[in-house]
Amino acid sequence: MGAIQSAFPPGVQRRIGGLSVPVHTIVDREYWLAQTGVGLEKAQRSAAQLLAGQSFSLVISTGFACALIAADIGAILIGREVVHRGERSEEPSQAIEVPGDDRNLALAFVDAMVPSAHIGRFVSADRVIGSARDKRRFALNTQAIGLDMESSALAVQAQRAQVPFVIIRSVSDLLDEDLPLDFNLFLRPTGWLRGIGTVVAAPSCLLGLGRLRRQSLVAAEALTAFFRSYTTAMATEGQKKDFSST
Repeated sequence: MGAIQSAFPPGVQRRIGGLSVPVHTIVDREYWLAQTGVGLEKAQRSAAQLLAGQSFSLVISTGFACALIAADIGAILIGREVVHRGERSEEPSQAIEVPGDDRNLALAFVDAMVPSAHIGRFVSADRVIGSARDKRRFALNTQAIGLDMESSALAVQAQRAQVPFVIIRSVSDLLDEDLPLDFNLFLRPTGWLRGIGTVVAAPSCLLGLGRLRRQSLVAAEALTAFFRSYTTAMATEGQKKDFSST
């Protein structure tokens, strides 16, 4: 969230239901930056709240992603469509794509900045996919270029509200690398103690966590640079609002 906000001038806080949303204005275009939290459920709840009472011209799912293709840390991946694949299902859901004028503007901009191989399908999972073996299986099964845990829920809400939707995320971990520990432990209400216990029992995890932190910093810088360029390009378009979700 901090990386994306760094791309914008100072804004104002607005309260929508239980959400506190910073709103930034550039020329006559508003950008609402909603931090949904990790996972499909939180993303769905936040998007439903915002889209129910506000009018938006574009929903952007942004943040970090796992690359399911050959890519560098910090590479920008663009999702035209997204599928969901649950933990108990070997088959992905039907792809969701929500086209529209403002999405076309965004895609026209990224076409000049992003290799064509980095534009395609995303897949959202119910859990953190940490092993290289599982990542490769997701890539083969879904033909997706990127993996996250929120975009499919955001796409469903955007489609329901008939608001165009696109995914713009930067790569923080790679297809052929294992994450240093099972981060799913930290997503469960009682998982923190087990997660800390895992680190204490295997101090080598700290080296992997240090590597992941460095990669995340590179990915964050890439997001800041991208949205600075994006907002400059969009400033001349004079549209109403963008809702970006991290």
